[in-house]
Amino acid sequence: MNLRIELLRDPNMHHHQNLGDAAALTGMMPPYETMALYEQPKPRFIFKMPRVVPNQKSKYELDELFRRLSRESEVRYTGYRGRAIDERRMRFVTDCRKGYAELSFVPTGTNLQLYFNANHNPYAQEQECDFDKERGKVHLRSSFIMNGVCVRFRGWLDLERLDGVACLDFDQARAQQEDAQLSEQIESYNQRMADSKRIYAHTPPQDTIRRGPPGPGPVTGPPMGW
Repeated sequence: MNLRIELLRDPNMHHHQNLGDAAALTGMMPPYETMALYEQPKPRFIFKMPRVVPNQKSKYELDELFRRLSRESEVRYTGYRGRAIDERRMRFVTDCRKGYAELSFVPTGTNLQLYFNANHNPYAQEQECDFDKERGKVHLRSSFIMNGVCVRFRGWLDLERLDGVACLDFDQARAQQEDAQLSEQIESYNQRMADSKRIYAHTPPQDTIRRGPPGPGPVTGPPMGW
């Protein structure tokens, strides 16, 4: 006579609980419950991408693109190219008064989105957007970081033709500020790395295994099918 053994399952019991009870009846534990792995948490460091290169002045003087842009060359307004010239003139003036302008250096094809202070402060030594300096022209100045170097756009555009002459100067004052911030950032990162090495110098290996309570010994004979 063939004997058939069935395990009665509680409908409210989860599948993994059924497996655990079945294993207990047979003296076996599921393989994934025999041990637990505990890893020491790894330190996480967030290092922000530097805004500038270590030696800005050298790159400005030696880089071919900067050498070409440092010389006065033709620039053009590139906004609203598909519109009529009268509308483009009006929009260019409006954009400048709002504090931005889309320009391009013609010889190199370098496109720039300039932002500047359009407020006419009578106490400022030099205006960043000046319509009064020369009739029929607007003089623009804008400081920004390009390819890791602090530069300053300096030039003018004719309000009728929407072109003019400009160049990129090295912004020494802004470069010094960015260099100081970069040094502080690197020093802070190195300090955190040194602290981490001291903290984890005597930490056990991360693959340390802490075994759970031992279960019943193995049962001889063929295992029971699940």
